Amino acid sequence: MKEGLSEFFAMGGYALYVWGSFGVTALLMIVEPLLVRQRRKAVIQRVSRLIRLKSEQKS
Repeated sequence: MKEGLSEFFAMGGYALYVWGSFGVTALLMIVEPLLVRQRRKAVIQRVSRLIRLKSEQKS
């Protein structure tokens, strides 16, 4: 069992590529929603500011 597990994690000599790919994918899956949330908040603030300016110009 121990040899099988170590062979699994070694990935036949391609462990760096395989685990690196998993790591990058996991990082992107964490960072992307955070960036989208930040961008959404900025867009909402900008639209609110534009609406406020338009309503002030009409008055």
